Amino acid sequence: MLSFHQVRHGYDLPAGGRREVLRKLDLKLASGEFHVILGRSGCGKSTLLRLLAGLETPEHGALEGDRSAIGVVFQEPRLMPWLTVAQNAGFLLAHRLDRSETRRRVASALAMVGLADAADLRPDKLSGGMAQRVAIARALVSRPKLLLMDEPFGALDAFTRKQMQDELIRIWQTTGTTIVFVTHDIEEAIRLGRTILVLEEGQVALDLKLAAAYPRPVSGAEIESARQQLFSRFFPAPRIPAPAGPRSGELHDPTD
Repeated sequence: MLSFHQVRHGYDLPAGGRREVLRKLDLKLASGEFHVILGRSGCGKSTLLRLLAGLETPEHGALEGDRSAIGVVFQEPRLMPWLTVAQNAGFLLAHRLDRSETRRRVASALAMVGLADAADLRPDKLSGGMAQRVAIARALVSRPKLLLMDEPFGALDAFTRKQMQDELIRIWQTTGTTIVFVTHDIEEAIRLGRTILVLEEGQVALDLKLAAAYPRPVSGAEIESARQQLFSRFFPAPRIPAPAGPRSGELHDPTD
């Protein structure tokens, strides 16, 4: 279990003043689960991930739990163009393990993301989806207990995105790694998350659990309920004012 206890965190603004991003955040993330963090831009999603990754320390409050083995996948693959797929995937292990163990782990990770036959290719020969698979493999080679993903499929086309979502579900089911996945896409959240946490103004505004089996159906009672709750949260129906009626004490001619 990873826990945020009354966490507050913010940033100084260039023009002066301060913006508080997380405001007394209380949050529990169960181990081995697929957690999706959903919210509008600026609500604190990426800040939450940076705290989990240890890139920043909470200014107030406490963050508790085992974060000794973390993998991170960013919005962009960030591959080094002069290295092959295998070299990019194993880059983080190059000075930590011997060559044979590194090769074994890289081969296993590339097979897991469906790139076993692309190990010797360079990034300029890869599609967008393949490049993001390499980024996921790079995060998996260290065998993380916690995998942090910051809108990793946002730049992909709809077909590749769906394929990558399916691949990620399979990887999660195979490894049992705890995943924290940030997105601003409601349908992606419903398709992936066992827990969907909606952030608003630096706090958890909605904690939604989904028990539907994978691959997720596009409809059904639980899915439709989740969709309705999330869409109504972000796109509330406009309030239609009641028609003006006669004031109290005034007469009203029904023929008017």
